[in-house]
Amino acid sequence: MHKNELRQHIHLLKKQFSTAELTELSKPIISRLMVHPSIKRAKTVLMYYSLPDEVCTHDAVNLLLEQGKTVLLPVVVSDTDMELRVYTGPADLSEGFFGIKEPIGQLFTDYELIDVAVIPGMGFDSRGNRLGRGKGYYDRLLPRLTNAFKLGMCFAFQRMPGIPTETTDVVMDEII
Repeated sequence: MHKNELRQHIHLLKKQFSTAELTELSKPIISRLMVHPSIKRAKTVLMYYSLPDEVCTHDAVNLLLEQGKTVLLPVVVSDTDMELRVYTGPADLSEGFFGIKEPIGQLFTDYELIDVAVIPGMGFDSRGNRLGRGKGYYDRLLPRLTNAFKLGMCFAFQRMPGIPTETTDVVMDEII
């Protein structure tokens, strides 16, 4: 299957679940994330503030902050780019592009200080290849994260036997 066909296939799989069901399915995934050795060791964690059809990260973002970690969230700034901002709490969020809640906090550009990057995707395969939503935001960001442990996160039904790749794709270190 081509990337767009895979995206459509996964989109149809997601539509079989209500937001409440996906939130329930998120709980064991988030539990695994929170006890992951790379997360426990990390000082600076890049997270994402989930959309309704993604693994729900809202509680995890706040838990990491409560643990004293520097939590970063992406902010879409144009059709091609996103930047990272420091998350300081729920009051720090405003609605950005695509209806995603984004932080309005301080800009963060010390990419080499990011210990772990938790990355969403439409799908992942067993080799750590990621299928994004097709805009390329993470494809442009991930090469800058030279020291980060890259942790892809998805529901079980988003695991694919194989994902078509390009030379610019960055492979995840692990998938939860």
